[in-house]
Amino acid sequence: MPDSKAYRFCHQINQIIMHFLQFLLNPRLRLFVGAFLISFSPVFVSIVDVSPTVSGFYRVFIGGIVLTLLVLVSGRRFNFVRAAWVAIIASATFFAADLWFWHRSVLYIGPGLGTLLPNMQVFFMMAAGILMYKERPNNKQIMAVPIAVIGLILAIGFDWSALKPNSQIGIIFGLLTAISYTGYLLFMRQAQVHTSYSMPIREIAVTSLMVSVFLGFSAIYEGESLMIPSSYDFLILLSYGVASHAIGGILIASALVKVNAAEVGIALLLQPSLSYIWEALFFQKSFILVESLGIIMVLFAIYLSSKRTV
Repeated sequence: MPDSKAYRFCHQINQIIMHFLQFLLNPRLRLFVGAFLISFSPVFVSIVDVSPTVSGFYRVFIGGIVLTLLVLVSGRRFNFVRAAWVAIIASATFFAADLWFWHRSVLYIGPGLGTLLPNMQVFFMMAAGILMYKERPNNKQIMAVPIAVIGLILAIGFDWSALKPNSQIGIIFGLLTAISYTGYLLFMRQAQVHTSYSMPIREIAVTSLMVSVFLGFSAIYEGESLMIPSSYDFLILLSYGVASHAIGGILIASALVKVNAAEVGIALLLQPSLSYIWEALFFQKSFILVESLGIIMVLFAIYLSSKRTV
């Protein structure tokens, strides 16, 4: 490796991140911290002066570049076996579809219902765990699902009378988002079966760059510019790509093979609940009793699902 300031800087950053990741030895803790970091995504998207598709592009592009540099500096190689490549390509396809469907769902039905429907992934994850991995959710996890979903409905809220004319399409896109995200999680889990590394930095790096190609072409096709308006917007996008996508994505993905699918689905409901809290804190959105009760129910459901049965 060349002895340069750039290399030493990248190596130091790599060491810091790896120490942080190693600190999070408990897979459930990694899952929750990952959901915490990703919960800031709507905040970044709201304050950056680019379209949702362009912000999505830079999220995965910047995150993918940073993770690729970490892989190269650490001396690892992208030498996946064929089965892992198949799983990574499939996970990238599902994640690209997830972002594409979600952005359009929000345009048609608004952020409330547009956030609620994708989180129906909790049902798909539980079903996948039962059918594909022969995982049997415990009684507490089964109880936690309806509590979490009802809580999310109360927290986010939606008014059917306020739905736009293309609401049917928006609802379909929202459900397809949930299915796509479930597919991404399942294939990312499968990709890690063929590696001895505890942290899927390589897998997330390759997946991110693949998704960035799809979103880049999508933005160009939609007539949107990929130019970043200002240095302020660049810093926001950099934070979005590194904190929410790269680190948050690694933490969640690394927990997938250690935690059953039902618990993953329920734990990830922490993300929209926290996003709602950040909206209240950063954008002065006021709480009402029903919304507060909903958030408490979601947090209780997550706690319930993470408790082991004796």
